[in-house]
Amino acid sequence: MREALANWYLLENSAEDILFFVGILLIGLALRRFFSNSFSKIIFRFLPNQFIQVQDCIQLLRKPVELLLFWVFLYFSIQYLHVPKVWNFNPVEKFGLLFLLQKTFETAVIITFTWLIVRMLKVIILIAQQKWQGVEQKSKQQFIPFLNDLGMVFIMAGSCFVLLGRVFQVDVMALITGLGLGGLALALAARETLENLFASFTIFLDLPFVVGDSIQVGSISGDVEKIGFRSTRLRALDGNLIMIPNRLLTSQSLENMSERNYRRAKYTLSCSLQSKPEQIQQVLPEIEQIILAEPLCKKKAPKIIFEGFGTYSLDISITYFVQTSDFGKFQSVKQEINLGILKNLHEAGIVLVSSATAPNMN
Repeated sequence: MREALANWYLLENSAEDILFFVGILLIGLALRRFFSNSFSKIIFRFLPNQFIQVQDCIQLLRKPVELLLFWVFLYFSIQYLHVPKVWNFNPVEKFGLLFLLQKTFETAVIITFTWLIVRMLKVIILIAQQKWQGVEQKSKQQFIPFLNDLGMVFIMAGSCFVLLGRVFQVDVMALITGLGLGGLALALAARETLENLFASFTIFLDLPFVVGDSIQVGSISGDVEKIGFRSTRLRALDGNLIMIPNRLLTSQSLENMSERNYRRAKYTLSCSLQSKPEQIQQVLPEIEQIILAEPLCKKKAPKIIFEGFGTYSLDISITYFVQTSDFGKFQSVKQEINLGILKNLHEAGIVLVSSATAPNMN
């Protein structure tokens, strides 16, 4: 049997070489899950495991590790085979099919290794998310998307340089030097992008707002969802997603409404000219009591005054403060007060009119 195998060839490859090729490849396929899980558990030992489960670590790292192991076993198994001379292929050092296959293999290995590094970054981000949970860590939570984006930029840039240097034989140091010579032109072309990038660093250092805050810039307002390299995402009250370049957030006045201790409500009631002085005098203290009945309006005294005479109305000015920074809570309190005032005016016999409504002279 051994002699028969020794004399058997397939495409100028002996049976023994083919068996070694198939055997190593099959062993790799059979053991890659075991090696992948073992590698993930080793990585897990170096992590603060109170913030991540071992299964989460294995789930994130298993696929790229398995693929990387496949390439490794394929590399060692392919060493036992050689291309038949009758095919007359160019050697691997010269351009041809073998050259392209080698470069394709190297590219696949680099891409797989990059995938593994990205997944390891995801593990770090997951740990940061678990560690910085809670309202008291809100200022740190906003760093997570930024760190993720920054890490991805460095990983992809490093992967591209390795790919250029190893696969395409590009002199990376000369390339970086060349980028320095063209840096001025690049900076001019990407001026706005660089401004937004530096503005993002300013936001993270000064912390004028954090993720979750309600801010207003000019006529735009909303809740901060994400602070990125180039822009900040706001969720408006109507549900629309607004992207604001970071340079605009640092170059003009910005109001952080979440830092308010109070929200102010101010409006005017236009009462009918037919209202009697006794009715107006009666409702002024009653409106004040309606406002003070709200627990969040007790800290600051409201101001309710008979402001004056409009063209077609008697005007009552109302100003009060609600002790909350939450816009939804403010609107809820304001609604309860408005309903109470409306009921009080109705009971007093006072009719509200529009300023554009002409009086009835009949």
